[in-house]
Amino acid sequence: MTANNETEIKFLVHDIEALRGKLRESGFRELTPRTHEMNTLYDTPEQELRKRRELLRIRKYGDDWVLTHKSKGSNGRHKTREEIETKVADGEKLDAIFRALGYAPSFRYEKFRAEWSDGRGHVVVDETPIGNLAEIEGDAEWIDEVARKIGVQESDYITLNYASLFDEWKKRTKSGARNMTWEEVKTSGDRAIG
Repeated sequence: MTANNETEIKFLVHDIEALRGKLRESGFRELTPRTHEMNTLYDTPEQELRKRRELLRIRKYGDDWVLTHKSKGSNGRHKTREEIETKVADGEKLDAIFRALGYAPSFRYEKFRAEWSDGRGHVVVDETPIGNLAEIEGDAEWIDEVARKIGVQESDYITLNYASLFDEWKKRTKSGARNMTWEEVKTSGDRAIG
C-alpha cells in the first residue's frame, strides 16, 4: 500500500501520435502500452464521500485490480490530493464487500491508457469516450517543465477529475448518459470535449 500526495494536471490531446513523438524527444519511454481501464467509484446513497470531496475507487487496468482512496485536495494551477492505493487480488469480491457495507457504484468511467515516464514523474495518455486527455503527474516544478517541453501552455491546464469533466460534457451536449463508458456514450467529433 502506498500513500502520497498526488500532484497533477490534465490537458486535451488533439493528436496522440504527435504527443507520443514529443514525449520520446523529451526523454520519456513508454512503460505501459495502450491498455483498457475500467473505473468504478463508490459512495453511500446520500453521496457522503462526494460531499466531502473524497473518492473511493476500484480500478481494473488490464488484468490488475487497484483500490484507491483520494481525500479532499486543493486546486491551484495544479491539483493536489492525498492518495492511498493498493493492489487487490479480486475486484469483484471487493465490490461485494463494499455493497455489504452500504457503498454502491455511483459512477463508472472507462478509457484506454498508456503510461510514460522519464524517471522523475509520469505522463499518461487517456483515450476516453468524450475525448482524449493526458495527465502530467509529479512535483509542481517538474509538471511545468514537462508541459513547456511538450508544448502545453499553463492556460491549457485542467484540474477537474473525470466525473466533473463528464458532468460538464453532459451539460454541454445534453447527453442522457449516466456513466462515461463507450456503451453509454456515442463519441463523435462534434460531441467530444475541447
